Formats: sequence, C-alpha cells, structure tokens
Amino acid sequence: MSADEEPPEPPATPPRPRPELATMLATEHWSLLGTRSMTWNEVMSRISILLTVMSAFLVVLALVAQAVGFDRSLLGLAIGFAAASLVLGSLTAMRVAMASAEDLQLVRAMNRLRAAYVELAPEIAPYLTASTHDDDAGIMSTFTLGGRRSMVALVMGGTGFFVGVINTLVAGALGGLVGVLARLSPWAIGLCGVAAGVFWFLLQAALVNRFFGGPLEDVRFPSAD
Repeated sequence: MSADEEPPEPPATPPRPRPELATMLATEHWSLLGTRSMTWNEVMSRISILLTVMSAFLVVLALVAQAVGFDRSLLGLAIGFAAASLVLGSLTAMRVAMASAEDLQLVRAMNRLRAAYVELAPEIAPYLTASTHDDDAGIMSTFTLGGRRSMVALVMGGTGFFVGVINTLVAGALGGLVGVLARLSPWAIGLCGVAAGVFWFLLQAALVNRFFGGPLEDVRFPSAD
C-alpha cells in the first residue's frame, strides 16, 4: 500500500441490542392500560349513581302521589326532580365526553407503542391485532379490532349516546311538565316536550363535536395510503 492511499474504513458494527427498551415500553403500555381502566370505572360509577338517583326520584313521586293524589303540589315536585335529574345527567354526559376524548388519546398512545414494538422486532407485526398507526384510520382499526363497523353503529352503541338519550327524554319530560304547569293545551304540551328534547339533544351533540370535531394533530405513524 503506497503512502498516498488511505487505509480502508473498518466495517460498521451493528447496533448493540438494547433489551431494556422493551421493558420501558411495556411499563408505559401498562401505565396507559391502568389509566384507561380507572377512567372507565369512574364513568360507569357515575352513570350508576345517575340512574340510582333518577330511580329514587320516581319512587318518591309514586309515594307522594299515593299520599296526596295528583295535584299541583305533585307537579311542582315532579318539575324539581326532572330539573335535578337533567343537571346530574348533563354533568355525567360531559364527563363521558371527556373520558371518550381521553380514551381516544390513550388508544393513540398505545398504537405508537406497538409501532415501537414492531420497530424493535419486525417479525411480530403479523401477530398484532390492534393497529400500529396513530392517525384516524389506525385508531378506528384498534377500536374495531381490525373488523368493519359503521360509524353510525359505533356512535349509537356508545356510552355517550346512551347517556345523551336519557338526558333527551328527561328534557322532554321537563318541557311537558312545564307546559302542564302553564295550563297549555294538550298539543302545546306535547310540542313543548318535543322541542325541549330536541334542543337538549342538539346541545349535547354540539358538546361532543367540540371534543371530537377537530383533526388529529402530531400524527407520527400514518397509515399507508
């Protein structure tokens, strides 16, 4: 080898395996799973409390009706109970919407962790059921576990829609009771009930759209087109 020739570069050494990365990712994964479980346990507890309180209101109304009959005092009590139920139901619906938004971000974070698992061990990719992408398509794939499900069925089968329907019925009943208190005609009472129910349903829909209407930001692992 002449003096002008440079010595050959040594061969690149392969990156050193780092098994501790899998442990760190698994720890984060279990933390996210625990947070998700605690969130929905709290939501289910609040829904159970709401239904218990509303059932107690109905029992009290039935007992008062047996004692004093169906007079104006019973109507005032029914309006008060309906208003209290609507307030509690609206607060519960707000918490469900917040929990659903948090759940979406938790699922998104776990999708990113699966992407890291596949990066560390590409051979496990065919065995994963949930998605490794953190965009809308990847999150929906994780929610449906890779199956096909229409958005209408997903929304109508959700906890938020269930609570929203309860609040809509209570709002309609409250509107009808106010119409009875105002001594309106039967058709006007029915119109008040329908209008109150529709208004409250649209109000709840606007609340949900506020949480889920915007596009996802900071997409790091988009799905293939």
